[in-house]
Amino acid sequence: MPAPAQLLIIEDEAVLALDLRATLQAEGYGVVGIAATGPRALELFSQHPEVAGVLCDIHLQGPWNGIETARRLLALRPVPLIYLTALADQPTLDEALTTGPAAYLPKPVSAASLRAALALALHAIARPAAPAPEPSADRDALTRDSILQLEDHVFIKDNNQFVRIPLADILLLEADNTYTSLRTPTRKYALRLTLGAVLERLHFAQLVRVHRSFAINIQRVESFSDTEVTVASQTVPLGRQYREAFLKQFQFR
Repeated sequence: MPAPAQLLIIEDEAVLALDLRATLQAEGYGVVGIAATGPRALELFSQHPEVAGVLCDIHLQGPWNGIETARRLLALRPVPLIYLTALADQPTLDEALTTGPAAYLPKPVSAASLRAALALALHAIARPAAPAPEPSADRDALTRDSILQLEDHVFIKDNNQFVRIPLADILLLEADNTYTSLRTPTRKYALRLTLGAVLERLHFAQLVRVHRSFAINIQRVESFSDTEVTVASQTVPLGRQYREAFLKQFQFR
């Protein structure tokens, strides 16, 4: 018989985590471990390359929330991700969607909803890969929408070459229909990707979405009000549904 799919649980409420593990094992899955914090989850994920899927609470205690934890795990290798949360406000949902989750389950999680979510998530990676398309003269292996990341830098396509940009130099992202403008102190680059897709590919926690059309580098904020944020002398709108997530970036004293 094939070995059961191995899963990682990231949950800081011990009783819920143990109950979730028992449910998964009763459904025939294996559990490599339970992590209560982001750093512990990253440690377990690194130690167990056999992990086939991750169940992650969005609201974790510790240095990283569940979304940031998921970003760091997925930067190591892609696996299906299922978020668990007791809260489902729109800004949180929007931020969670930037990591491309397979499912988003509200707590308390029922065995039936968990069974369905896992079946769909793991089926996606179990399907045979489609045959690779024949190479064509007018299609480059690395297209204009490619984003390559190397530690704290990214390379993006500009004309016929890839340009290196320090992540810290990114001031903001602006949606423009199906394109996204990436702005630095000296240049503006056009990416043939939606804003959500760019945020998903850029593993940079300092980029915070403040409007359906804008994301900003939180370290470059010069001032803000209830309705606007100024970054490098440029004022962008602060959407009402994103305001709470934006304010959470700051420590109130």
